[in-house]
Amino acid sequence: MSERKAVTKKLALADRNGSKTEKSKILDDLVRLTDWHRDHARAQLRAAAKPKVVRDRTPRPLKFSGEVLHALVVCWEVARYPAGKRLAPMLTLFVPALCNEGVLQLSADDQASLISMSPASIDRHLAPRRRALGWKGRSHTKPGTLLKSQIPIRTWHDWNEAMPGFVEIDLVGHEGGNAAGEFCFTLTMTDIATGWTVNRSIKNKASVWVMEAIDFAATQFPFPILGIDSDNGSEFINAHLFDYCTSKRITFTRSRPGNKNDGAHVEQKNWTHVRQLVDYLRFDTDQELKVLNEIWQLDQRCTNHLLAQSKLIERHREGSKIVKRHDTPKTPAMRFCLHEATSETDRHRIHALTSAIAPKALGDQIAALLTKLEHLNAFKPKTKPPVKVNRSFNANPHPEILGEATNQRSRRI
Repeated sequence: MSERKAVTKKLALADRNGSKTEKSKILDDLVRLTDWHRDHARAQLRAAAKPKVVRDRTPRPLKFSGEVLHALVVCWEVARYPAGKRLAPMLTLFVPALCNEGVLQLSADDQASLISMSPASIDRHLAPRRRALGWKGRSHTKPGTLLKSQIPIRTWHDWNEAMPGFVEIDLVGHEGGNAAGEFCFTLTMTDIATGWTVNRSIKNKASVWVMEAIDFAATQFPFPILGIDSDNGSEFINAHLFDYCTSKRITFTRSRPGNKNDGAHVEQKNWTHVRQLVDYLRFDTDQELKVLNEIWQLDQRCTNHLLAQSKLIERHREGSKIVKRHDTPKTPAMRFCLHEATSETDRHRIHALTSAIAPKALGDQIAALLTKLEHLNAFKPKTKPPVKVNRSFNANPHPEILGEATNQRSRRI
């Protein structure tokens, strides 16, 4: 049918300006090509030659009211700007909680309408606000050679990753683009099975502080730590952590050198749980360290009890494309409660902790601490980056003049 219309439209232009003989020939050609009756073909030529009046399409009636869309933006901001697929299942938790706090004033119908909103609709309505969001950083990992032969590289059959308690750890540096002197680091510890994440900041990468942070973070999980997997940095590959894991009968493994994606679970949290919250500023004072740990103490209640996460369940190649399938987003607390190894006592305890959280009030507390952290950062003496000096070049009584030919080896820095 589309081919017939295209042919008719093409011949109609010639038919309109042609002579009687030419029109008869055009009509014969059209009948032969389309198998139409001659009278029907003539009517189609006349219709194709007439200009069509284009009318504005009648817009669809709005499904969601302005109050519902405003409430969606509030939920999105409190949930820290997730994508629609993650936000949709979180609305069942956030909408009633925010209404109970008095942050949202919605009728029962509006609440049901907001909770039933699809991920595609959420993304479409939030698209204008999402375009403004974005950051980059650097790694501070230095290779640690001590005890590498005693710490096995983690392979997929070594760990029962479906069991809560097997965690990945990593450090995030807060150097603010200036790696001179000492500055704070944040230890991120993430459980692979549930996504439960705990952060703890330390004043530098000394083993004593790293071990103190690991020991503290281990007490914040609702389940015992069964295994620790780290990168090959010297802050982890040392006798202190090795002896700690041995004494507590914790499986200690490391990733393959040069394969950053071996720690993909914790690397993801470095971005979503650290950088998106405190950005890339330099933190190097005791006051900033204290505020950082106050933020993490509050933030773990938000991220582990309120914010849903998706887990990759399938990955395969179709031609040149990699197709990934994810499960239904759930919070780490939900995943822990749904696990078969979780006791009823632990389930009731986690449900009670989740129900006691007021999302907006908790978010306001975190925002106030972030403002305080930025204020401390803005009004402290700035650390200047060190100036690199080529001392061997300056010690020479006859340094090369820039651009002058020489037989000596280059002394460029």
